[in-house]
Amino acid sequence: MPRNRWPKEWRNSTLIMGVINLTPDSFSDGGECLDKYRALDKATKLLTEGASVIDLGPQSTRPGANEIGVEEEKRRLLPALKLIRRTHPDAIISIDTFHSEVALSALEDGADWINDVTGGRRDPDILRVVSNFKCPFIITHSRGNSKNMDDLCSYSNVINELLYELTSLTNKAQEQGVMNENIIWDPGLGFAKTHQQNLEIIKRIEDLNGNEFPLILGPSRKRFIGHVLNEPNPSKRIWGSVAIACKCIEANVAMIRVHDVHEIFKTIQMAKYIWP
Repeated sequence: MPRNRWPKEWRNSTLIMGVINLTPDSFSDGGECLDKYRALDKATKLLTEGASVIDLGPQSTRPGANEIGVEEEKRRLLPALKLIRRTHPDAIISIDTFHSEVALSALEDGADWINDVTGGRRDPDILRVVSNFKCPFIITHSRGNSKNMDDLCSYSNVINELLYELTSLTNKAQEQGVMNENIIWDPGLGFAKTHQQNLEIIKRIEDLNGNEFPLILGPSRKRFIGHVLNEPNPSKRIWGSVAIACKCIEANVAMIRVHDVHEIFKTIQMAKYIWP
């Protein structure tokens, strides 16, 4: 059984989740970490740079991505997970998956958190797995899937509807025995939201952060930053991520999920002197 572990300073300071995509087709770094040894090198780098949690993702969730299925997710994920866990026994490892079978195998092999971009919508059995392991569970707001989510951006009030839908997902998780203290909310930037809706969520992040559940925000390198900065290259959108990190720090958001850990960690270090 995994350890029910949380980073030091959890909820007392804005922390960093470092992204490791074990995919050939992720929008900004696809193909970088397909080999387990390259994934280990990336994990070591992110932990050294200041990541409190590393998030392993075997399935791309970018708009238009094809789903690869349970067995391919396991093939990509488990060798890297086992190697990283063996090399970094104290690291907190999150798994980005919406499949209950993948979550189960990962937790059995030493993962600590489950990060489901569908919040349990896609495979409700994942709620039972998370409940049985008593592990932290990130519930993300999203609609549809990678193929159709860009067509599901109609909201009369994006904050109110996001809160309603996150609460509904949370109720279902609680009904399956997921404990309140293990639930983390992610408003799902880029998932069934327009550029303006993503910006509205960031501007009003305090309205989401005032609820019972801690927030994690994942703005890193996303399309709406490129839209604002007129920057088509995802790897050059770091300054947009830095600006959003400052907003998160001011609002006491629990964690930011990013690719560029070094830069965001330095931003947090400085911002602590501005927003103590």
